[in-house]
Amino acid sequence: MWYDDLSEQIVNLQSKTQRTQLEEFLKRQNLSLDSEVDYTIAFFNRGKMAATGSLGGRIIKCIAVDEEFQNRGLSARLVTHLFHVAYSRGKTHLFIFTKPENWMIFSDLGFYPIAEVPSKVVLLENKSDGMEKYLNEISRETGRQVGSGAVVVNCNPFTLGHQYLIEYAASRCQTLHIFVLEEDKSSFPSAIRYRLVKEGVKHLGNVVVHWGKDYIISDATFPSYFIKKSQDIVETHARLDLELFTRHIAPTLGIQKRFVGEEPYCQVTAIYNMFMQEILPDHGIELEVVPRMLCEGQPISASRVRELIHEGKLHEVKKLVPKTTYQFLLSHEAKGIIHEIQANHKRH
Repeated sequence: MWYDDLSEQIVNLQSKTQRTQLEEFLKRQNLSLDSEVDYTIAFFNRGKMAATGSLGGRIIKCIAVDEEFQNRGLSARLVTHLFHVAYSRGKTHLFIFTKPENWMIFSDLGFYPIAEVPSKVVLLENKSDGMEKYLNEISRETGRQVGSGAVVVNCNPFTLGHQYLIEYAASRCQTLHIFVLEEDKSSFPSAIRYRLVKEGVKHLGNVVVHWGKDYIISDATFPSYFIKKSQDIVETHARLDLELFTRHIAPTLGIQKRFVGEEPYCQVTAIYNMFMQEILPDHGIELEVVPRMLCEGQPISASRVRELIHEGKLHEVKKLVPKTTYQFLLSHEAKGIIHEIQANHKRH
């Protein structure tokens, strides 16, 4: 058979030689190695790389086949291999990024397109009803109410600044939907962040807290949020994320306004806010940028809270967070998180 001259090999990403070979191969295919790739498989022909594919969490990415070996089913073999690796790791809901001209290859392998940035990227998932189930879930929590608002937050951790933004937004719409990012790529685990948000807004009767899950600033829709990227890549991911929000989530819940806080610190978030200002009005959604709440003349931010924890100044955090957050920080449950922040401070 034609593929008898191909050998399959797991690429050691810690090996400088193998990693360089992989990066050079991808570069020839007009691709780059994603920094969050944690597993790579490749096919070789007489020592020369012929095809490769990678896995980063639940995202299949960096699929590339040399022109000489195209139309031989290698993409299917790569995806099938990565699919089994992901399942063995407990990842059953998978996504693929690919160029628009290649999406049919993955459609034939059981993936379904859910969003596209024309001429840039298509996002596919391996569940035909994934988006539908999520929309049904968030709709059951509130139903559709025209004129609703939305706030998307990470809250790492929940601060008085977050509380101020949400209180302001809630006062300006009938129902306010808060979407908490579910990715566990922050100092505070997602379950803790979600809980602190719930506790911090329970005095507001018109606020509903949702999980963002896979469809709002997740590692599937917007990996640039969690890692430093060039502006062009951030733009692509922002447009992809907003495509899902404007085409599916906002219409389902009747969202006509989105609120964001000013962003003086994080360049990625600032770029995302900029594209929201450009894109949302075209879909009948108003964007309001709310000035940051100040403490002693400085904007309150979760990054400042983490800096103080990192410096061992927990007593100074009290003036920046609600009572519920501060009580958590004093609890036994928070000791591991505080120790980790003090050892290795994270941006998000």
